[in-house]
Amino acid sequence: MTDAMQVQLVQTAAGDPWGEKALLSFSDSGATVHATAATGSPLVAAQRAARRLDGMGVPAVKLSGDGWDLERRWAFWAGYYNPNRDNDLDWGGASEADLRELNARKAAALWVREVTNGTPEDVSPEVLAQSAADMLQKLDPKTVSYKIIAGDDLLKEGFVGIHTVGRGSDRAPAMLQLDYNPGGDDSAPVDFCLVGKGITFDSGGYSIKPSSNMATMKSDMGGAAMVTGGLALAIARGLQKRVKLYLCCAENLISGRAFKLGDVIRYKNGVTAEILNTDAEGRLVLADGLIAASEQEPRWILDAATLTGAAKMAVGRDYNSVLSFEDDTAQMVLNAAAGENEKAWRLPLETFHLEQIPSGFAEIANVGIDGSPGASTAAAFLAYFVRDRGRDWVHMDLSGSYLPSGNDLWAQGAKGHGLRTIARFLQEN
Repeated sequence: MTDAMQVQLVQTAAGDPWGEKALLSFSDSGATVHATAATGSPLVAAQRAARRLDGMGVPAVKLSGDGWDLERRWAFWAGYYNPNRDNDLDWGGASEADLRELNARKAAALWVREVTNGTPEDVSPEVLAQSAADMLQKLDPKTVSYKIIAGDDLLKEGFVGIHTVGRGSDRAPAMLQLDYNPGGDDSAPVDFCLVGKGITFDSGGYSIKPSSNMATMKSDMGGAAMVTGGLALAIARGLQKRVKLYLCCAENLISGRAFKLGDVIRYKNGVTAEILNTDAEGRLVLADGLIAASEQEPRWILDAATLTGAAKMAVGRDYNSVLSFEDDTAQMVLNAAAGENEKAWRLPLETFHLEQIPSGFAEIANVGIDGSPGASTAAAFLAYFVRDRGRDWVHMDLSGSYLPSGNDLWAQGAKGHGLRTIARFLQEN
């Protein structure tokens, strides 16, 4: 068994011989993280130091001293995670309450990061749906029930968007419908519906992506992973509200059966959508989930998706984007993010955006007119499938959920950044 390196955190400079701007110093007793104006806030310094120690190949760490609180411990874990190595972190002298919270966060975040980082060969649409169901049911078997609708059975249920996008693959598209009902009353009203985009690989279809853009498209199911992880954390925290979860899962591949530009989809709610770009497929599958969610008449609907490059252009990869027609609804998610030390930023969504996706052959098209704001028109498309064109609904475009390459805070791949926001949104509203 590897001896763990003792790591403490202080808010004083390292000094000689390390230098006042040093983030880390070392002694016979272990390492010290120096959180100062030069090295960043305690949370930033902790996460950066974890990345440095991982980069040095340190396989095991124990947090020591009284400089660690709940959030600093969590920031260290976020940076210490390595998808290629099972680093061992001992939380140190955390209280029982903090240990429960840390372990709940770790279980949810680890599932999100690992399933998102999984290969597209291993994580097919049905595998994703089943993995999410299994993970949530293990948390509380008595309160979680589910069904998976796959292949042509989607057409029997009226879920034409998921089927259309996924029919080009030999592996069946699927929808997970999961009910978390802590009261056990089947007639109880639904408090929340969560909807996640689960494109397990996105080639772009006939609007094919260049190889450089396709390389990270195993992560296009990040929305499905994130809403699942958020619900998992909320359940572990003791959530006593009824939540229904819809994961819309498919592979967007090219074959003789794949959907094409010029096709028109007629959805269950009567809306018709013309396909002008097969690489704008996420909104096509989410539409089915939003229709199903709206039928439940929940108090709130939240969907999450790695939906647009436009959102990443707007806010980069540090923030997740939030869009809603309603100021109060958007603010609830922004407040939840702030309360969990996660970054979120509101992007514009106005009723006039509904008019910026016209079609000559259907009610709407799946991409906007030239020059239209891509993240806003994508959200506008989704609004056509939400009750009353967007009532009590918020959309998260997960700009900050995945990194194509590592940086000084995060390893390459999925970050899990957003699941705590969703968990708190469920808990507080």
